[in-house]
Formats: sequence, C-alpha cells, structure tokens
Amino acid sequence: MPEPGKKPVSAFSKKPRSAEVAAGSSAVFEAETERAGLKVRWQRAGSDISASDKYSLAAEGTRHTLTVRDVGPADQGSYAVIAGSSKVKFDLKVVDAGKAEPVSAPAPAPTEAPGAPGEAPTSAPEVEAGAPSPEAPGDPIGLFVMRPQDGEVTVGGTITFSARVAGASLLKPPVVKWFKGKWVDLSSKVGQHLQLHDSYDRTSKVYLFELRIMDAQTTFAGGYRCEVSTKDKFDSCNFNLTVHEAVGPGDVDLRSTFRRTSLAGGSRRISDSHEDAGTLDFSSLLRKSSSLRTPRDRLEAPAEEDVWEILRQAPPSEYERIAFQHGVTDLRGMLKRLKGIKRDEKKSTAFQKKLQPAYQVSKGHKIRLMVELADPDAEVKWLKNGQEIQMSGSKYIFESIGAKRTLTISQCSLADDAAYQCVVGGEKCSTELFVKEPPVLITRPLEDQLVMVGQRVEFECEVSEEGAQVKWLKDGVELTREETFKYRFKKDGQKHHLIINEATLEDAGHYALRTSGGQALAELIVQEKKLEVYQSIADLTVGSKDQAVFKCEVSDENVRGVWLKNGKELVPDSRIKVSHIGRVHKLTIDDVTPADEADYSFVPEGFACNLSAKLHFMEVKIDFVPRQEPPKIHLDCPGRVPDTIVVVAGNKLRLDVPISGDPAPTVIWQKAITKGNKVPAGPAPDASEESGAGDEWVFDKKLLCETEGRVRVETTKDRSIFTVEGAEREDEGVYVVTVKNPVGEDQVSLTVKVIDVPDAPAAPEISKVGEDSCTVCWEPPAYDGGQPVLGYILERKKKKSYRWMRLNFDLLRELSHEARRMIEGVIYEMRVYAVNAVGMSRPSPASQPFMPIGPPSEPTHLAVEDISDTTVSLKWRPPERAGAGGLDGYSVEYRREGCSAWVSALPGLIERTSLLVKDLPTGARVLFRVRAHNLAGAGPPVTTKEPVTVQELLQRPRLQLPRHLRQTIQKKVGEPVNLLIPFQGKPRPQVTWTKEGQPLAGEEVSIRNSPTDTILFIRAAHRAHSGTYQVTLRVEDMEDKAQLVLQVVDKPSPPQDIQVAEAWGFNVALEWKPPQDDGNTELWGYTVQKADKKTMEWFTVLEHYRHTHCVVSELIIGNSYYFRVFSHNTVGPSDTAATTKEPVLIPRPGITYELPKYKALDFSEAPSFTRPLVNRSVIAGYNTTLCCAVRGSPKPKISWFKNGLDLGKDARFRMFSKQGVLTLEIRKPCPFDGGIYACRATNLEGEAQCECRLEVRVPQ
Repeated sequence: MPEPGKKPVSAFSKKPRSAEVAAGSSAVFEAETERAGLKVRWQRAGSDISASDKYSLAAEGTRHTLTVRDVGPADQGSYAVIAGSSKVKFDLKVVDAGKAEPVSAPAPAPTEAPGAPGEAPTSAPEVEAGAPSPEAPGDPIGLFVMRPQDGEVTVGGTITFSARVAGASLLKPPVVKWFKGKWVDLSSKVGQHLQLHDSYDRTSKVYLFELRIMDAQTTFAGGYRCEVSTKDKFDSCNFNLTVHEAVGPGDVDLRSTFRRTSLAGGSRRISDSHEDAGTLDFSSLLRKSSSLRTPRDRLEAPAEEDVWEILRQAPPSEYERIAFQHGVTDLRGMLKRLKGIKRDEKKSTAFQKKLQPAYQVSKGHKIRLMVELADPDAEVKWLKNGQEIQMSGSKYIFESIGAKRTLTISQCSLADDAAYQCVVGGEKCSTELFVKEPPVLITRPLEDQLVMVGQRVEFECEVSEEGAQVKWLKDGVELTREETFKYRFKKDGQKHHLIINEATLEDAGHYALRTSGGQALAELIVQEKKLEVYQSIADLTVGSKDQAVFKCEVSDENVRGVWLKNGKELVPDSRIKVSHIGRVHKLTIDDVTPADEADYSFVPEGFACNLSAKLHFMEVKIDFVPRQEPPKIHLDCPGRVPDTIVVVAGNKLRLDVPISGDPAPTVIWQKAITKGNKVPAGPAPDASEESGAGDEWVFDKKLLCETEGRVRVETTKDRSIFTVEGAEREDEGVYVVTVKNPVGEDQVSLTVKVIDVPDAPAAPEISKVGEDSCTVCWEPPAYDGGQPVLGYILERKKKKSYRWMRLNFDLLRELSHEARRMIEGVIYEMRVYAVNAVGMSRPSPASQPFMPIGPPSEPTHLAVEDISDTTVSLKWRPPERAGAGGLDGYSVEYRREGCSAWVSALPGLIERTSLLVKDLPTGARVLFRVRAHNLAGAGPPVTTKEPVTVQELLQRPRLQLPRHLRQTIQKKVGEPVNLLIPFQGKPRPQVTWTKEGQPLAGEEVSIRNSPTDTILFIRAAHRAHSGTYQVTLRVEDMEDKAQLVLQVVDKPSPPQDIQVAEAWGFNVALEWKPPQDDGNTELWGYTVQKADKKTMEWFTVLEHYRHTHCVVSELIIGNSYYFRVFSHNTVGPSDTAATTKEPVLIPRPGITYELPKYKALDFSEAPSFTRPLVNRSVIAGYNTTLCCAVRGSPKPKISWFKNGLDLGKDARFRMFSKQGVLTLEIRKPCPFDGGIYACRATNLEGEAQCECRLEVRVPQ
C-alpha cells in the first residue's frame, strides 16, 4: 500500500559494485543518478576524494565515474558514493597480477553441503546472511548498521536475512520494506513460506528486522531489496538468494539448463531487475538437455494433454521452466494457446465467501471486512501488511457469528490504507483497503507581499485539516526541497508556511498553494534596496546652553545608521543623545558649547547615502551700555527685515531675540492676524512700572500668562525667548516683538512659516480595468503642508486582506498611474499617499473595490444558418476565453455594404448563440458582426467574411423519409402514432396529407407542420386508421411525394367450431376452424391445452402449432378431459379460447372392476403410555422439555398437570403432540417451577396417566 506521505526514493538508478583488480592496473567504478545536475561526492574511509594524479573524477549527464590509477595494496578498502541523501558503499580488493580474476564482484559463496539442507550457507567473508563487512567504516548518511548479505539454500531448506538499523537518533521506529525484484512487496506474501519479524534492543538502541524463508523452492531464487526510511532519511540494500537442487549422476539439471546466460565478462548481474537480464537460447538448451540424457535414465516428456493440464494449474512465472522441461520450443504459440484455454479456478476449502478484491472508505468512517468459513469452529487470524492485528482498544473489533468472521475498523485514517489478509490454517484471502481523504479546503488564503532584495519572505496559508498534504508552486511549477535549501516548508497544525530566507529578484512571481479541494494564489514582488529621504537634516544656529536637534526621516524604518561629527563617529553620552523611532532618526545635543560647532552627518547602514548639516554656535556679545539707554532689538539681518523662519509641524518653535536697554525694557509679543492689524497686549495687571521689567504678550488675540498652554516666554536682561511647544498649522503668521522703557521703544516683525506633511488625498478612482491592470487617478491634497508635493506613493491590497503592498518606490509625479501584475478575478482596493519635503501624508481612503478582468475574445464559427426575403438566421460558438467573471451576453450588429454605420440587430444583450435578424431590406447585401460582453466590456468582434444577400433562394422540395418509415408501420390498438418526416424546400413548402387518395377527416388524426418537418399524430390508434397515407410537398410548380403504410394490429379472435374428431386408446383427435378475425396481421399459430375434469387445471399440450387439427396423446385411462385452443399473432394470444363443450372419457378396454368385501374390525383401544415421563433436574433460566409417548384409539385427549393444577391456560407452557409423542416445553424455568408434573390421556375406552418430578437448580 502506498504511504500517506511522499515516499523517499534512491537518487541512484545504477549503483557501483565491489571490484577485485590486479595490482598495478586501474579500477573503474560507475554510477548513474536519476536526474542530471545532481551533485555527487566520492569518499574513501569517510573522507572525500578530489581529482588528482591518483584519482580521476568524470561526470557526463547522469553518468559519474571514479578511476583509481596504478592500484596498489594501499588502495584496498571501502569506498562510497553520495548523491543527495543517498549513499552507496562498495569495496576495492587488490590481488597479485597472477591471481586476479576477470570479475568485478566477489566470488559467489561455496555451495551448501548436502548434509545440512536446513541451514543457510556461509560465504567466505561472512558468518551469516546478514553479517557486516569487518572493514566497513562508520556510515554518516546511511541508516543500516548491518546490511543483509547474499545467501544460498537448498530446496526445502530455511534461510534468514537480517538487517540492523541504528535507532539512537530516531524519534520514531523506522519503516522497513522487503521486496523481491523491483516491485513485488513481500509484506503481502507472508504465510507458509515467508515470515517477517522485527525487534528492538534497548541496550544497544538497535532495531533488528528479519526476513525468514522456509521450505525454499527454486522459484524463490533471485534478487531481493531491503528499504528503510524515516521522516527525513532513506537507505536501501540489494542482496541475492540462490536456491540449489541436488543433481544426481546422469540426471539433467533442469534448473541450470533453464538458467539465463549472464552478462558479458561473467560478472554478477547488477540491476535490481536482474531476473529479466540475459538471453535464452532455446535450441542450445534443448540440445544440451538431450545430450546429457542416458538411455537407461532418460527424462520422458509427458503426453501433450498432461502438459496443458500442468500449464493451466501453474503460475505464469513457471511457464518457461515447464516449456523447457517438456521440449516446447514455440513459447509464443504456447502462450497464445494457453490464453484460449479456460482455467479452472480451484475452489477454496476453507472459505465459503472470501473478501472482495478491494474496499473503499472515507476518512473518519468505519469499514467492515467479512468472510464466511466452511468450518464454523476454525481459528481465524487477521493480518495488516503481513503483521497480525492485535486487539487494541476500540480501533479493531473482531466478531464471530456462526461461520461468519468480521473485522471492523473504526475511525479510519490514512494509516489504515493497507493490504489486509484473513488466514485460516494454511489458506488465506486478501484485499486492499483504500481510505478516501475528504477534500482539503483553504480557510485563509495567501497574501501578496512586497519585499526588498535580501529580506526574508514567509507565505502563510491555513487549510481545513491538520497534517494535510499540500503542494507549493511558483508560476505553475512545483517547488521541491533542493540541496541549496532555497525554500523551506513548515507545517504548524492547519497552517502551512513557505519561507524564503533571502529573497532575490528571481524569486518574484506568483506563488500558489494547491490542495485536493482548491488553490490559493499570491504575488511576490522583490525590489532592489533603495532608500528614500523624506526629510533631511538642516543647518542649525544655536546659542550657548541651548539645545540643538538634528532630525531626518527615511523610507525604511528598519534601517540603522551612524552619526558623524567632522567625519568621526559620534559617541552618545549624558549630553549627546541618539534616538531611532520608526523612520525618524534624531541627534540631540543639550547645553551647546563652542566645541559642538562642527559638521554633522548621518550615514544609513548598507546604503551609499550621506545626510549632512552644520551647527553654528551663536556667541552673544555684551557691550557696555550707558544708563538711560533706549531699548533696542539686536537681530543679525540686513534692513531690519528678518528672513522667514521655517519650522516643521510638531517641532518646537523658538524665537530668540537679543535686546538691550537701560533700564530693562518691557517685552511685548503679539501676532498679527492680518497684515498691519496688530493687537497689542497691555501691561500685566499686577506689574508696576518701577519693577524694571514686564513679561506680557498677546497670542492670537488672546492674553496668555507664562504657564498657560503651549506658549512660554523667557525674558532676561539681554534677551527674550518666545517658545511654542509642538508647532501647529495655526501658529503660522507674523509675530511682532516690541521692547520699550522710559527712554523709548523698538519693534521688529518676525515671519514664521509652519510646514507639515500634506493632507491625505481623496479616495482614488479606478478606470480602464483590464485583464491584469487598471488605471488609478487621484486629485492633489487640499493642503500641501506649506511645501510643494514632490510625488505620490500608491498601495494596493486584496479586499479580504489586511496587508497593503506598495506599488512604487520612485515617487509618482503625475496624478494617474497604470497598475499592472494583478490576478484576474481577485477583488482589489487602492490608496495613495502624498509626499513633500517634510514627509508622507496619511493614506487616502480606499478606492471602490474592483476586479481586474479582461474582455472576452471574439466568438468563433460565425455562420449564416438560413436566409429569407427579410430575415437572416445567424449562429456562432462561445469565445475561447470568457474571462474570470463569465459572459454577460452577446451583441449582434449589421451594416449594409457601402455604409460605415453599424446598426444593432437587437436592443441589449442576448445569452443564446443564435439569432434571427428580422426586418432586413430585401435584396440588400449586409455584413454581420457579433461581440461577446462581460464585466470588462465588449470583446473584439467576429464578422462574416462576405456580405450576405437578403433574398430567399428557391430550393426544390424534397422529403427526407426516414428508413423505418419506408416499410410497413405496425402499431397496436390504443398506442399513439407519431410519424415525423423532415423535408427541405424554399420558400416554405405547402404540405398536404391524404389517405387512400382522400383528404384526412376527423379529429382523431392531426397534422402539425413546421418550416423543416411535418408530423402525423394519432393519440390512440384504431383498426380503422390502417391504410396507405400519402404526403405531398409543393413549392410553386415543384412537388415531392411519399407514401406510408400504417397497419394497426390487435389480438385475434378465438378459433371456431372445435370438435373431438375421434378418441382411441390414450389419444384424442381435435379439429377446429381458423378465427374469424386474425387481428389484421398474420397468425403465428395455436396453443392447445387440456384439463382433467376432476381438477380443472389446464396444461399446455402444443405451442405455436400451425395446423387446424392435432392429436393429443398420453392421456390417462379412466379420466375425462376438456380441451381448448388459443390463436396467436404478433400482438399475443386471443383473449378467449375455443373449448370443447363435453368432457371426453378415456375408457378402460374390456376390464370390469369389482370392489372387494372386507370384514369390519374393531380397532378401539384404551390409552396407554409406551414411554412414561422421567424425573429431570434442570438449570434455571434455560428452556426445558418433558417428553412421553402414548397410544390409543380413538385418539386420546391430552391434559398436563403440575401439582394437580391444569396447565392448559398458562402461557409459559407450550404443549406439542406429534404421532403420539407428547412434549411439554417450559420457558426459562425458575425454582418455583419445580414439582410433580403429570400427563393424562383420555378417550372413550378409558384413561391413563404418568408422572415425573422436575427439579430446577440455580447456578452457583
């Protein structure tokens, strides 16, 4: 039986064999692999062999060769060849040049001694059939610790082959299979001659598997193979069995005569199918056998009949041997003749009903295997793949009901898919059980993925059943576990994973997971690594003790980087901090000092990219100011018009204004809502002018204190700092700072611009949907964030998925994009991002779901079916490609020759593949075209090759009379008549029906005509409908005629005037006349029956009798008979028969019988018991009976009593009386049923009675 999973197989189709070569010569070993391109390694003593002066390695396609030059004693030892997970070992033996033998394999083992027929022979290097070679090194790949070796045995002997497998590293026991030849699985042959055993040694952790062959026959000789497999490893070993016969002097060794010639060079056959190797020389074998015979002890061929009987009973594998033994040289002719002989099946002596050849059951259900035995008491054993099934829980249930034996297998799984046998003594019957697995459905499909080169890819899919067998495909090609381990497959319950460790550009494509019940498809897009900078770092100018922040944003949030200062890596400390959050990398320097002024750079790891900016340190110089100095704002800008200050939304807005004045001026901050419209803020309510300074400001027409909201002002003697935490779009505008003291005032306007990422665009619109593409259009965002939009990023996903996949890495400059590489029939959604110098906006709302679907191809085989003066009938076939959504219908258009405008023949679409186009101008030449439509629109049209002239052609009328209507049509009375006659003719012919030259009349016969046929219909036929019908077809002055003969038949009437013409001896002569009505058909004959007057049971005497007179013989003398005759025709016998009126007596000639006179005798007798009742002791709960026998005349009346009480009305007692034997049955007696039982017989002559005691015991 096949394994549920994929069976591991050997990588070699031809394996190298051990060789024995002379010293100084070269040794050549050859191996062939199953497929080309497989990596092959050669080893010696566990070490790899490389090409050198000593060793030569060659590979050509699937053929691989190892050559050992100038062989010496040092080269002797064990070698191995490895391909994938398969390893084959072989030996090289070096001998002196004078002793070398021209063979490439070890010499065969010596023949077994005749005195030990039951022991296995031993070869020179081995002790037993399974002993390992002492020079065998450790096997790093193979599973065998000891391999089975070649063996020899005599006919009738026993031999055991052993294989040992290391189990220290195995989680589960290995699976071992034994084969004969290439394909014969020996597990199904277990029985009288073959046994399989296995055991496990816990001390050495070695599994022992044995193949035991008993009572060996010559047919057992040949090549065998042992295969062992685990979850991830496989190994096999070949060995041979030789069976010897004892050959006496002068006798012919038919086995050796029958043996095929070996390969060239005398070497042992090396193919697994070596039983078929070599050639057979019929003539030489026959000459050899004849020359070896002696006149005294000659082998005589049996007779030809015996040869065929032997062949009929022999298996096909014995045909050649029998043919040689009996001198049959034409083997092919023998097989042909044997094939024509019906082979007698040997009836089973142990089974009355065997197992069926095969059974099938669904997974999870139960199956019953039942046999019926010839001996109900026979012992039965059930085997599974050659191993006896033991009672274990509720899995296997054994039942025995009479001669029936049943094996019930519950909750069938794939492990129960095997060969089963029922063994009774030495006979067995076999069957195979096939477990049908339900289709595996996909519960969660694959999702599209977009990765960069070198990234890890993992596809995940969930199916409906754990441990289900699935296939992974890429672009329709199945994926396998290659040596490079490119793909890794993982199962986790119902989840299946496909893992690609490092993706390359070649890995892009469509991946599919296929199960027995469906398929999931997803696309993998692999892009080259490319880093985009959404926000670069900018130059900063800060003062002493301030904070400097460099920030940048890149496209990949997993990218790490290094910060450099003047080209050297910057080491973070308590003052310098480096952070990485998502795509944003930030460098923060607290308490800036003059030493921090330098060039700073950020270098992403793995990309040739460098982001640089400069930090300027602003040193505040304080000059001596005399007292009573008017206030002044010191800005480093020409014309007292400062540059616009740009800040990114979310960052801190810091306006640092140096001031001077004596006394200390009051600083007022205000924001102009409109240009020239400023709202100054008054002094604080609790501040006094003598205090020397005031800190008040107006922000957006709102008076704020220092601790309110996001706004903060810090004012010192020489500067005023205005700070807004987390700048927003509303913070943009013109800020006015005013300083004043009693000496004067100064004022400066600062323009602040807040830039941000753009707003999310509106939902994109989908148009021009094709087979695998569509066009996506969108509008710019309502707000660009204060910076021009650099481009857009487009993403898509499947409707039922949650993973969005980016479609472009380079920004899209246009407001539309053609998306490609989509899967037809899958529903998608699109969304878009806007990108400016600050960064990327939030995603737009998803587009309306859409399905890529291409228009259908053009319809095929457009043809004109029929033409009339105003109509044209068209027909066509569906297009070869309909698209994933199916067809919505067809549109038909036409145009006149010379015109360019196409006119629709019918509004809307039609679903049929034919159409009758009406209302066409007569005589016009018209072209027609047909398009197929689906969700994607109309496909390309198919057009008639030439214009069609709208004009009905004149066609001669012609009746196409079917063959069965050309002969007499017979119908039974009451049957319907439906005669359909096709015809041709244009214009539409006129059809006329007549009967015997007269028009048809009456409502019983109806005529139905169509453009192509005419029908004569009679619902229930009568005899009057018989006759000759004529149909006439006329077109203008042309016509065609046909005649039909209808014969309505019925049963005949009975014969007339039946008479007894003569009676003599045992015979009676009858005569009659034919029936008056023959049923309108020929009479087939008569049926004559007779009936005895006593019983009146009718018996048929003659059937299908053609004459109107007959003689009825073999009548019984003294009986009186009636006779009757039926008439027969095609319909059947007549409903009634003609019967003789008076019985006919068959008299006894010349014999008078006198009744004897007997004396009346009186047989009256009083009842008496010929066998009385006997006392009984029975067990409670089991039915019991009391029996006795009585005689008497007249028949006596029987009564039964218990302890004097009549038992006649008690339902628990049944009474029987047959031929004087009386029986009382007591149903399931209890102890209370014990007592004195009596049987009384009474008639007119007297009375008799007998008694017995019944004891009912309770079982202990």
